[in-house]
Amino acid sequence: MSDKDQALRQAQGKPKILFLCTGKSARSQMAEAWMRVLGSDRFEAFSAGTDPKGVNPMTIEVLREAGVDIQKQTSKHFKQYFGHVVFHYLVTVCAEADAACPVNFPGVRYRLKWSFDDPAAAEGTREEKLAVFRRVRDEIKGKIEEFLVSQASASHAKARA
Repeated sequence: MSDKDQALRQAQGKPKILFLCTGKSARSQMAEAWMRVLGSDRFEAFSAGTDPKGVNPMTIEVLREAGVDIQKQTSKHFKQYFGHVVFHYLVTVCAEADAACPVNFPGVRYRLKWSFDDPAAAEGTREEKLAVFRRVRDEIKGKIEEFLVSQASASHAKARA
């Protein structure tokens, strides 16, 4: 990215990205957290739900294991942002949220669908449930890393053009 492009981006602020789920207890929380950790230099991350239930304690636990603290994150309804915040990206992390989200979310330029299993729906012992939370945590981290690489490549290609 050229110095001019970087200065323009700073003047306009970082692109905002909203991760949307249904209950907003696990997947969107994880995605917001990973984007803040891995991409806060390039994106401003938010998350919301179509029917927020509160943050699942296992979400907090497995992210803490990975060195990520989300104690201050809360469970918010997407309508809190609807028409008030302009998002560059809207990323649904489950099919249910994609279906429930308004098609024309104001200002969204790119709508992405990333579907992950719902760890909050996992059954079994505490350890079996934690294993599902850990797997989904790691899958989301991988997807965020992949997204950031693709965005860096796209920015680099634009700068060379």
